[in-house]
Amino acid sequence: MLRMYLMQNWFGLSDEGIEDAIYDSYAMKRFLRIDFSTEQTPDATTLLHFRHLLEKHDITRKMFDDVKQRLEASGLIMHGGTIVDATIIHAPSSTKNATKSRDPEMHSTKKGNQWYFGMKIHSGADAGTGYVHTIIATVANVHDIAKTHELIREDDHIVYGDSGYLGVEKRTEIRENPDLSGVDYRIAKRHSQNRMTKEYKETNWDKQIEHAKASVRSKVEHPFLIVKRLFHAGKTRYRGIRKNLLQYYLLFASANLVILSAKFENII
Repeated sequence: MLRMYLMQNWFGLSDEGIEDAIYDSYAMKRFLRIDFSTEQTPDATTLLHFRHLLEKHDITRKMFDDVKQRLEASGLIMHGGTIVDATIIHAPSSTKNATKSRDPEMHSTKKGNQWYFGMKIHSGADAGTGYVHTIIATVANVHDIAKTHELIREDDHIVYGDSGYLGVEKRTEIRENPDLSGVDYRIAKRHSQNRMTKEYKETNWDKQIEHAKASVRSKVEHPFLIVKRLFHAGKTRYRGIRKNLLQYYLLFASANLVILSAKFENII
């Protein structure tokens, strides 16, 4: 059942969709390790009950923690620095459903000139390797900066973030914490700030500093790219923040493994 659940999330399929796909795909049949001459594929209802069991016991969160611990035990996570980021996960805004209502746990927010409805995933990634070590879920209208203190590890000395995190060091929960207040927050400047700076116009020094920040910060985009594009998880699949967060624990654990495999491919 676990293998079926993994494939469902990796390919972004519904309960019924993964059931049908297994019959059509030889690769899926091999991964599932079922002898179709003597056994039947678990049906959609059985998968639903299995997922509820995983949710009840927070199994996907434990899987995420286990992958992280194995990476740390192998010396593949460097520590000392974290890259923070957040992304909006869209939820259906239509009321054309059984309850004739939108998900009450989701919320609307404006980004640029566009309105979005859904939730937000905040992540902390290891600055040296790009592996995600922490994720938090909130409604979409919670500001990126609000959860920064929960994404920083005890041994982090440097934190990188995009311009949405400007002023993070002034937050009460950070300013009044002796450990967090001593962290070096290397936050990207807004382009408008750079254009107004005389030194930025006349020299390349500020440009080089911003480029150096960006080269580190870009690592946090890779897991989000894998989750949204490779695993087709740019939208919520379930109602409620907790259920969706539990799914994203599995997806980010899987994204870490994808990044790991890519690193070893480059070495070989």
